[in-house]
Amino acid sequence: MKRPIVPFAVASGLAVVAATQILPTAAPQAAEMQMKPPVNVEDIKWGPAPPVIPPGAQLAVVAGDPNKEGLFTMRLKMPANYKVPAHHHPTDEFVTVISGDFRVGLGDKLDMDKGQSLKAGGFGEMPAGMNHYAWTTEETVVQIAGPGPFAITYVNPADDPSKQATK
Repeated sequence: MKRPIVPFAVASGLAVVAATQILPTAAPQAAEMQMKPPVNVEDIKWGPAPPVIPPGAQLAVVAGDPNKEGLFTMRLKMPANYKVPAHHHPTDEFVTVISGDFRVGLGDKLDMDKGQSLKAGGFGEMPAGMNHYAWTTEETVVQIAGPGPFAITYVNPADDPSKQATK
């Protein structure tokens, strides 16, 4: 028993017509999406880090808005011998070392005898709520990415530089 080819041909033709109706509208939608221009290192705009970050660092937002929901990418430039006391974040944090020597450790108190050295290209992921700390031995730039809003809670509230600034 042979099946008629007409229903198959009609269905195929309808699929082609439907695709031609959808595809022309998909292209303008993609074109209407605004892509932010790529950024070269010399075009990054550095400014002082916010008060919740220990003084002496500079910060540059590369993509997104760390104060809002959604993905963001920012860079933190720290001088030699810079320290970030033990803290955690309410969201996951992804850190890539751009340059320098970034030391990271896990725990409730900054302990420079522990931790790991990450050099340029090194990467670390800190899950939300995990206490960690960091320090540098030379000028260091890291790239921090994750879901916003970005927030930092110090294990010891006395370590929070934004609270020290109000004293």
